[in-house]
Amino acid sequence: MGSAHGVSSNAPESAVLAAGLDARSLDFNEIPAIDLSGFLDGTDKRGVADRIGVACRDIGFFYVTGHGIPATRVEETFAQCRRFFALPEARKMAIHIARSRAHRGYYPLFEENTDPALTADLKEGFDIARELAADHPDVIAGKPLHGPNQWPADLDGFRATSERYYAEMIGLANALMRAIALSLDLDEHYFAAKTDAPLAQLRMLHYPPQAGHIAHATLGCGAHTDYGCLTILAQDSIPGLQIRNAAGEWIAAPPLPGSLVINLGDQLARWTNDLFKATPHRVINASGAERYSLPFFFDPNWDARVECLATCQDPQHPPKYEPVLAGPYLLSRFEATYNYLRDATSAEQQA
Repeated sequence: MGSAHGVSSNAPESAVLAAGLDARSLDFNEIPAIDLSGFLDGTDKRGVADRIGVACRDIGFFYVTGHGIPATRVEETFAQCRRFFALPEARKMAIHIARSRAHRGYYPLFEENTDPALTADLKEGFDIARELAADHPDVIAGKPLHGPNQWPADLDGFRATSERYYAEMIGLANALMRAIALSLDLDEHYFAAKTDAPLAQLRMLHYPPQAGHIAHATLGCGAHTDYGCLTILAQDSIPGLQIRNAAGEWIAAPPLPGSLVINLGDQLARWTNDLFKATPHRVINASGAERYSLPFFFDPNWDARVECLATCQDPQHPPKYEPVLAGPYLLSRFEATYNYLRDATSAEQQA
């Protein structure tokens, strides 16, 4: 990997962060940890939902414990993630995301740039989503972001492990959406019809360590808000995630053993008229070690209409945003941040 970007596959020299890239260490109560068990077993649904609502209004990020995802499931998925990124570059590039009509597969360093005006993202990733066969009506119709996944060849156990984890995340995301609905004084199942064919992606990420002077131009992941509804993040033991709080201050969101990190995306902010926060965040891997993470993006159905909820508006707080369809909105954000999609759009415009 090119030293011009401060990348080293060995233990690097100490990293020096440019001004504005450091983050304050926090007390864990600044990003609350919420035990989901009372919601999942039905013994304290309202209490858990209310705690989630407070976290969504105040910061848009929270840890969850008692989430029901076995630690062994998370660890085996991380193990497969590390196996995949250790493959030779040619084997990974054979399933480059540009080969997929449905935005699935591998992308190398600097392919996705979440803050393209300011940074290049020093990470590589692998995406899967709902597996849809070629004869599925949405695939036949050519609906964007719908289709089969791409899988690496001859990597025993990788697909089965990834699909098991994906299924677990779907279940947890649906439970979180029910809690969010209750916190908004809606029927618990309000979002169900809007998320029963979700644009849900499991992404495996690898962040090489950065050494020397780290500038704003190259970060592990540039500052951004997520595009959809909510994100469920499993972190390994290596720190690097930072979030920007309501005061505009960057604070560290370190791994908390046994927990998952939840953050909200733009579409949930639009649904709630910004009552719930889509919080900017970024990743800087100055640890000297390889960092891996497993974000799961739970986004609404392609044709779900995202418009201000009745419980989130009144004469003093009219809707801030025009309604949008979830799928086209999500695709527009991908087109702004993935090089291969920007290049394709540019080529079409010049043709």
